[in-house]
Amino acid sequence: MFKSLDFSHERDITVEDVIRKVQTYYPEADFDLMRKAFALAEESHKGQMRSSGEEYIIHPINVAMTLAKLRMDADSIMAGFLHDVVEDCDVLPTDIEKEINPSVAMIVVGLTKISKINFRSKEEGQAENFRKMIVAMAKDIRVVIVKLADRMHNMRTLQYVSDAKQKKIAQETLDIYVPLASRLGINSVKSELEDLCLRFMHPDIYYRLAEKVAMKKSERDDYIGDTIEILREKLLDHGMKSEIKGRPKHFYSIYKKMTARGVDFEQIHDILAFRVIVSNITQCYKTLGIIHSAFTPIPGRFKDYIAIPKVNGYQSLHTMVIGPKAERIEIQIRTDEMDEVAETGVAAHWKYKEGIHSGRAKLDWVEQLLEFNQNVTNNSEFMDVVKNDLNVGGVFIFTPRGDVFELRHGATPLDFAFAIHSEVGSRCVGAKVNGKMVPLRYTLRSGDTVEVLTSKNQTPSKDWLNIVKSSRAKTKIKQHLLKVERENHKEIGKELLEKAFRKYDTSTKALEKAGELDKAYQGSSLSNVDEMFINVGSGKSTVHQILKHIPSLKAKLLEEQKSKEELSDIDQYSQKLSQAARRKSHKDNAVIVDGLDDIMVRIARCCNPIPGDPIKGYITRGRGITVHTAACTRMDQGEMGRDVHVEWNPDFNFNHPVNIRVITHDKPGILSTISKTINNSGVNIRSALAKSLPDRKGSFIFEIEVKDYSELLKICSQVESHEEVISVGRV
Repeated sequence: MFKSLDFSHERDITVEDVIRKVQTYYPEADFDLMRKAFALAEESHKGQMRSSGEEYIIHPINVAMTLAKLRMDADSIMAGFLHDVVEDCDVLPTDIEKEINPSVAMIVVGLTKISKINFRSKEEGQAENFRKMIVAMAKDIRVVIVKLADRMHNMRTLQYVSDAKQKKIAQETLDIYVPLASRLGINSVKSELEDLCLRFMHPDIYYRLAEKVAMKKSERDDYIGDTIEILREKLLDHGMKSEIKGRPKHFYSIYKKMTARGVDFEQIHDILAFRVIVSNITQCYKTLGIIHSAFTPIPGRFKDYIAIPKVNGYQSLHTMVIGPKAERIEIQIRTDEMDEVAETGVAAHWKYKEGIHSGRAKLDWVEQLLEFNQNVTNNSEFMDVVKNDLNVGGVFIFTPRGDVFELRHGATPLDFAFAIHSEVGSRCVGAKVNGKMVPLRYTLRSGDTVEVLTSKNQTPSKDWLNIVKSSRAKTKIKQHLLKVERENHKEIGKELLEKAFRKYDTSTKALEKAGELDKAYQGSSLSNVDEMFINVGSGKSTVHQILKHIPSLKAKLLEEQKSKEELSDIDQYSQKLSQAARRKSHKDNAVIVDGLDDIMVRIARCCNPIPGDPIKGYITRGRGITVHTAACTRMDQGEMGRDVHVEWNPDFNFNHPVNIRVITHDKPGILSTISKTINNSGVNIRSALAKSLPDRKGSFIFEIEVKDYSELLKICSQVESHEEVISVGRV
C-alpha cells in the first residue's frame, strides 16, 4: 500500500539512510557506485556552509532522499548527490562521466545554471537558465524531477535568507516549479511547494491559518476519526474492503478558497478531504454509489478523472457530500496504483527492473516546449510561454465524435481548433458549440462539444493573437504571419533589384547565369539569393549595398557619376515601400482570374459567393467571367463556356452582399430586435423581407453586406443567440 510522503528537512540524515530507502523498492541497484557518488559530492563540497550554518553536504543528501521517496532510479539519486558540484566546485562534467557514468553527468549538466554569462538583468538570466533546463528536460525528464527535489529542499530552509530573497524565490517557485510539478503529476511536491510559497510570500496569512487550524485540531481529529469509521462501516455492509484516510486541506488550498469567495476562514466549511483506496476501478464506481446513497451529494461537485484522466495521468473520482453533522466534505476514490501516481506522478511510471534508466520517455508537452524554444528568440517571451502553458488543466472539451481535449481556463474555439491540429486551426472560420453557432472569442466550458468549421481559403490573421489563450496556437499563428511577411519581403526585394538591374542593361536571370548573383549575397554575408531578396524587401539592406558586390556592375558604378543619383532614386523607392509595410496595392476586383487582378468579373446572384467560400469561375457567353460558389447547383449550364481558375483577392477590402433567412417565434418587436443586433455589429442591412408562417412563426430574409465568410458566421451567431430565434441560415 502506497504511503503519503513527508519531505521534511532532515538534519542528521546519512548516505546509508538514503540507500536503505532505495533498497525498499530497487534492491538490485549498484549501491557501491551510489556511495562513490556521495563521496565525490562530500569531497567537492568540503568546507562549504549553508546560510543555516549547516555543512553544505546536508543539502545534496536531502535532495537525494526526496528523490528516493519519489522512488526514482539510481542515476537520479546520484545526480541528487552531485547536482551542485559542477556549478559550485571545480568538478567537470567529464569527471562525473569518468567516475560515475555518462547518464548522471548528463543530468547534472542539464541542471547546471548559466553563471558565467552576463545577462541584462537577473530576470533575463533566470529565463535563460530555465530555457536550458527545458532543452535538457526534452532529452531526459529526470532533469526536472531532480530540479524539483532541489527546489523543495531550498524552500524548506528558506527562512535563513533575507525577506526580499524569500519573496523572490517563493514567487519564482509559484510561477514555474509548482506548475511543473502539477504537469508531471507529482501532487505531493506541488502541494508542499504551494504551502511553502504561501508561508514566505504571505507569512501573516499562513501563520493565521496555521493557528486557526491548530485551535480546532482535537475536535477535527475526532470528526475525521468518526467519519472514517462511518465510511468503513457503510462499505463493509456491501462487502467492500478499503483503506480510508482523512486530513484538513493544505493551507494554500484553503487560502485560494478564501480569496476566490472573498470570505474569512470561519466561512470556509469544506476544508476536510477524505481518500478512499480500493482494489480496482469497478470498486471505485461501486464505492461512489454507496457514498452517494449514504450522504447527500452536492450538485455540480462531482468529477470523473478515471474515465477522463488529466493530462498528467492523474485518475480519481472526486465528489463532495454533506457528511456527518452537516459538514461539507470532499471524498476522493481511487485504486492504490492511482494513489501512487497521484502522489509521485511521472516517477511512478519509472520501470527500474526493465533497465529503462535512460529517461528517454518523453511527454508531449515537453516536446511542445522544445518546439517553442526553437521558434521563440526572446528569453522573456519563452518564460511567458512556459507560465502560460504549464498550468493547462481546466476544461474538458469534446469533438462531435467523442474525443476529449483538456484546455486551460478561458480557452476559445480557436484554441480548440489548434489543439486538434495546426492545419485545422489555420483554416478555422467558425465553430458550433453544442450545436449552436458561437463567435471565435467564445469562452469554452467543461463538457462543451465543439464542431470546428473550416475553409481551405482561410488563413490566420493578426487579430487571432488577441483571441487565442494557448501558446501552441499563438506560436502557430506567429509562424504563419512571419512566413507571409517573408514572402512579401522577398517579392518586393526581387522587384526592387530587378528594376535596378534593368538600369544597367541586365537582369536577375542574366546575373544568375553568369554566377554573379551568388557573389552578391555572399558579399553581403547572406546564406542564399532568397535571403538577399528578403533583406532588400524588408529594408535591412539597400539596393546599393547589393549592387556593389556584383563585379560587372561595380565597374560601371565607378565609371558613371550619374549612377549615384539613379541609385539614390532606387533606394528612396525601396524605403518608401518599406515604410508602407510592404503591402500589395489594393485592386478593384474581389476576384483574381488566372493570376490576373485587372479582369472584370461578375458575382453570380444565384449563390452570392463571399470571401471564404470555395469558388469557380466560368467564361459566360456575352458577359465575361462569372463567379459561383463551388457548391452552387443553380447555375445555368447552357450559358456556361469553359471554366477558369479564380481565387479571392486578399487585398480587396470592400463589403459583399449576402442573404440570410431567420426563422423565429412570431413575437411583437422581433424584427426590430434582429435588425438592431445586426446594425450594432457594424453590418449594413440593404433590405429586409418579413412574413408570417403557420404555428405562430416568423420568416425574415435580410440582405446584408459583409467582408467575408467569418463575419457572416459572426452575425449568424449573434442573431441566433436570441431566445426567440429558431434558426439562422444563408439563402
